[in-house]
Amino acid sequence: MILSKENRTPRAAFVIAAGGTGTRMNASVPKQFLALDGKPILLRTAESCAALEEVAQVVVALPPEHIPQAEAVFSSHPLRVPVACVPGGENRQASVRNGCRRVGPGVDVILVHDAVRPLCPREVMRRVLDAAWEKGAAVPGLPATETIQRVSRSGRVLKTPPREELYAIQTPQAFHAKLLAEALDRAAREGFLGTDESSVVRWAGHPVAVVEGAPENIKITRPLDMRLARLLLQARAGRGGASGEGPGDGQGEVDMAAGGDWRIGQGLDYHRFVEGRKLILGGVEIPFEKGLDGHSDADALLHAVCDALLGAAALGDIGRHFPDTDPAWRGRDSMFFLKAVREKVEAAGWRVGNVDATLLLQRPKIAPHAEAMRRNIAGALGIDMRAVSVKATTTEGMNAEGRGEGVSAQAVALICR
Repeated sequence: MILSKENRTPRAAFVIAAGGTGTRMNASVPKQFLALDGKPILLRTAESCAALEEVAQVVVALPPEHIPQAEAVFSSHPLRVPVACVPGGENRQASVRNGCRRVGPGVDVILVHDAVRPLCPREVMRRVLDAAWEKGAAVPGLPATETIQRVSRSGRVLKTPPREELYAIQTPQAFHAKLLAEALDRAAREGFLGTDESSVVRWAGHPVAVVEGAPENIKITRPLDMRLARLLLQARAGRGGASGEGPGDGQGEVDMAAGGDWRIGQGLDYHRFVEGRKLILGGVEIPFEKGLDGHSDADALLHAVCDALLGAAALGDIGRHFPDTDPAWRGRDSMFFLKAVREKVEAAGWRVGNVDATLLLQRPKIAPHAEAMRRNIAGALGIDMRAVSVKATTTEGMNAEGRGEGVSAQAVALICR
């Protein structure tokens, strides 16, 4: 199917397949929501797609339970073009089909892109779009540089295909809108499942052109890919070198020299002492005759840190996200809340810089446990322990804390784009 350019510029739309789970990343959130240099991978990918002049719409297909998080990301970071989030299907092919159905009228070319390819160069997108507009379907690819073997399931080499015929195919893959929609609909009716969109289009009888891809157009699948992506971003920005890495996802501390947008938040929490409860502060169980009263484990220190982070990102407070009216949070370990807050902050496009927290109580002594608290907080936030401070002070017998009636905690947090 050969298409004429008709001496006009095509109108294009992107369908982003965002159904990843993060299993191979060993991440607690889907990989498309992980922060890459302070911004969710999905947002970086969508921004690069929307930057192409011909693009009039972006559609993101993802699991229904992830739609609110994606919509929050795009609400706080509007793109040049409208973004629609649609429920995915039981597999990638079904998800892309759902995305294509959401594409508006008047679109000539649909480009299908992996959500976790945030570094695709603009010139690759341009080559694919132009080739699809000219020829009907096109994909970017890189010629194989190593010998590729066909291997049996038992691990025996079966055949060595000619290397000059082998290419590693990337995304975005571009197609005339009607051609792609019809191919996907036919495959759904006849039960054909391809490995990618181009295989479905070829199965439907249409030729697919291959244009030059780019080595830096990596697909972030494993932790090593994330480290490589950070290095590539730093090279683009002219920063050079890797930022210091801390525990967790290796984001390390905020590079203030390379910053640009910082925010500070504060948190404050109170809990009174009661009999028959464990005393948990900073995720550490402290031997004491009383514990703190609350719906969860009543960890005042972590609650204050959560509020500081949420406040810095303008995401409300801990009560809004984990209300004490919800039985799901009864007795919950507050380390869970802190990790969840980190995910929310990163999904909104921020990374944690540092945390400074202070406990106010007369007893017990906090100093013997402060290092363990710092370690817990740093691990939950994916930052270096050197970026976490935990202090404690008495009130010299004054007020409720001084009378031993309870504990209060204050925290300040810095976050950075």
